[in-house]
Amino acid sequence: MTKFSFPALSISQPIGEFYLCVMDRSDLIAVSSSDIRRLKDSEFDEYIGIQRRLNPSRMKEIRNYVNSYDASFPTSVILAVDSRSAEYDVEKRVLSLFSEQGGNGEDIAVIIDGQHRIEGLKAFKGEDFEVPVCIFVGPDMQTKSTIFATVNLAQTKVNRSLAYDLLAYEKKETPQKVCHKVAVSLDRMEESPFHKRIKRLGVATEGRSGETLTQATVVEALLPFVSDDPLRDRNDLWRFEIRRQLQNVDDRKFPFRRFYLSGDDDLILANVINFFLAIRQRYPESWDKVREKGNVLPKTNGFRALMRALRVVYPILRDKKEKDVLRSADYADFVNAIPLEDHEFTTETFPAGTSGEARLFEYLKEAIPEL
Repeated sequence: MTKFSFPALSISQPIGEFYLCVMDRSDLIAVSSSDIRRLKDSEFDEYIGIQRRLNPSRMKEIRNYVNSYDASFPTSVILAVDSRSAEYDVEKRVLSLFSEQGGNGEDIAVIIDGQHRIEGLKAFKGEDFEVPVCIFVGPDMQTKSTIFATVNLAQTKVNRSLAYDLLAYEKKETPQKVCHKVAVSLDRMEESPFHKRIKRLGVATEGRSGETLTQATVVEALLPFVSDDPLRDRNDLWRFEIRRQLQNVDDRKFPFRRFYLSGDDDLILANVINFFLAIRQRYPESWDKVREKGNVLPKTNGFRALMRALRVVYPILRDKKEKDVLRSADYADFVNAIPLEDHEFTTETFPAGTSGEARLFEYLKEAIPEL
């Protein structure tokens, strides 16, 4: 019989009794690996009517994250264990899990929450990674589904804009922090076309009207300008201390990388402001009608498509004009060639969602050969 034992606290709540313990990542993987494999057709998933399939992109993110210098999983993974596979010693406060079928114990637990974290931990390259684990012993299907609903529906998750705002407290000048600083400046500066237009915390700011973009939208559009791998840069900063020592990448694909490495964040800000000043000058009516329903230009789809165009346009104009900071008049070479008039930025032409963004980008690309 394969057996795993852990110090554990017995917790009593209205839903019933459960155990809070700390498991080494190897033990956690061992007792739950079978459930990861059978997520597509497990009895629990059939009962709750949800296919909790592992998301490949999410797993890739976590596999990279677990090997970062400050990786942390402070919230509990939640497992359910059959009562025949668990025994709690009240005096020693030790919970033992065991498999009656022998083997490595992979048939012991059903994962209620945390399957991506468990799968990601398989890629951990360090020695120790302890994980807080909440274990319910012998819960019926109704109890499991209640726990699942509580974890995934009842708890409010932090929005991305607030998460980026908290990056201001990071000690290192990571790509995320620098892009956050640029986003804040775009919102605060009176000369910026985005003055008081950015929802700093992802929700409307009290006392304002006409905020068309979330901070997360701005930061995530800026990141590809400065880094091909923000997480790698963040980790490397703790080894190299200064940005100049970070990896060089193709500055035609990541056109503001050179500014980021040299600490010239103001040049990133200046180029973004000047580009959108040219946009505002060409399309004043659409740019100013922020509250008009169906007006795409000053909103998320318009911003994202324009930022995608800027990534292509900036290196071309930089080389042509032989200068790093382009004026709005320089960007006008591109903007004035866009085959759209002021009244054409509507959801009828560019519908909501990624399809509308992609379609607008195709129109913008038609102006690039004119440079």
